Formats: sequence, structure tokens, C-alpha cells
Amino acid sequence: MRLRIRSVKNIAQVTRALEAVSASKVKKAQQATFATRAYAAKAWEVLTHLAAEPLDGKILHPLLEVRPEVRAITIVFVSGDRGLAGAYNTNMVRAALNFERAQTAPIRWITVGRKGRDMLLRRRKNIIADFSQRLSAAPLIREVRPIARAAIDDFLRGDADEVVLAYSDFVNTLTQKPTIKRLLPILPGQLAGEPIADHIALPHVTKYVYIYEPSPEAILDVVLPRFTELQIYQAILESLASEHSARMVAMRNATDNANELVENLRLTYNKARQQSITSDLLDIAGGAEALAQTLAK
Repeated sequence: MRLRIRSVKNIAQVTRALEAVSASKVKKAQQATFATRAYAAKAWEVLTHLAAEPLDGKILHPLLEVRPEVRAITIVFVSGDRGLAGAYNTNMVRAALNFERAQTAPIRWITVGRKGRDMLLRRRKNIIADFSQRLSAAPLIREVRPIARAAIDDFLRGDADEVVLAYSDFVNTLTQKPTIKRLLPILPGQLAGEPIADHIALPHVTKYVYIYEPSPEAILDVVLPRFTELQIYQAILESLASEHSARMVAMRNATDNANELVENLRLTYNKARQQSITSDLLDIAGGAEALAQTLAK
């Protein structure tokens, strides 16, 4: 019993240390997420407005081309590189697999995160690129460019007719929402009634009149790949904040459970010790009484 109490105490010390580490990281991750969220949302709004510009059926940019038939879908899937984060990684995989089951076209996967990659490999999914354990603790946008390049090239080659982004949207410390939204092509307001609309978070686009210089085509040719990188970068920041928050909460619950288990074990140990002492005292008293009776005879 003493060995078990000592073992649970050691586990509580580890989980408390992991909670402290995650608490220090989650604050930085939240600050990075909030710092870029407004810019990413405005960039997405401008892109969707550009995509909705009427140009007599002319395609502004190859990344906005709508294929008449969706023969393949590429998912940029963001998960964690480490475990001990509660149900964070499991919820992400479940949401992505539910999305896959709702589609008729085959799914291609670009994975960012070791845990999600391993779960998909065990299910024998078609992983075409993996960027696990290649991002720093505080990633920069230049680290995300290879991921965006892989997704963009897959779309431009025609290997995928749609590219969607699967990540965990950070709501608050206790709430992280698995989210799947279309990345390419950008089609504002045209998903109503389609099966994919149940899984994709559509942005709210306010209709404004813009004047573009020199032209929407020239602007998109420069900014569309960069804004695509920005959307993936924002998704990774959201996922990092969600992962650290989930790990901090999970480790806090584990520490509380370990402390409660130690108390229960200590109570059981004390009861057993008191019972042993009482039994020994009864044996001593019985032996003394027997010896006294023997001497009296």
C-alpha cells in the first residue's frame, strides 16, 4: 500500500509539472492567435468578395476555378504532435472521418501533427504529405509555406478538385471546436443545400463596393497564395492554443484525481494499520492473560 501511495504521488508531481508547462505555453499561444485572428478574418472576407466579382464567367485566378465534377478532395489535417491532451486529438480525427464518410469522392490527406497522422495511418488512409514535428513551439508563417505549397500544387495539378482545412478552433480555455472549412476554391454563399455545408464553417461576408488597382486579377495573382498561407497559419495557431488548453485542463484533472486517489489510499492504509495494531494489542493482552492464569495455577 505504501508503494502504491508513493507511485500515485509521483504521477501527481508529473501531471502538476505538465500542467504548469502547458499553462505557460497556452498564454503565448492565445496571444499569437488573437493577434492574427482579425487580420485573417478580414483577408478571408476580401478574398471571398473578390471571388464573387461578376466578370462574365471569366476565372480570376486558377485557385478560384470551380471544377464541374469533384473527383478528389484534399484535407489539410492539423492535430497535435504529443498526447496527454485529453480527447483533443481523438475529437479532431472523429470530425475529419465524419466529414470523409459524408463525401462520395476519395479523400487525400496532408497531415500536420504526429498524433493525427498515426491515427490515420492505422486506418490506412491516403496520406500524400506529412509535416509532423516540423513546426517550432511558436511557428512563423515561413514554416507554414511548404504546407500551403503542397495544398496549392495539389489543387493546380488537378489531383484534387477541392481543398479543405481541418483544425481545432480555439473558443476559450475549456472549449475547443473541431472545424472543417473549404480552403480552395473560394465559393462564398454557394454551399447552401449541399452535404458539405454541414461540415464547413462559412464566413459571413458583408457586401461592399471595392475599386481595385490595377485589377482584381493582378491583385489575386499576388495575394491569393499568401492569403492561403495565412489561413493555414491561422488554423495552426488556433490548433496550438486549443492543444495547450486541452492539455492544461487534462493535466489539472489528472492531478486532482491523483490527489484524491492518494487520500483514499491513505485512508485505506490507516484503517489497515489500525486494524493491525489492534490485532497485535489483542494478541499481547491475550498472551499476558494466559501467562497470568498459568502462573496462578
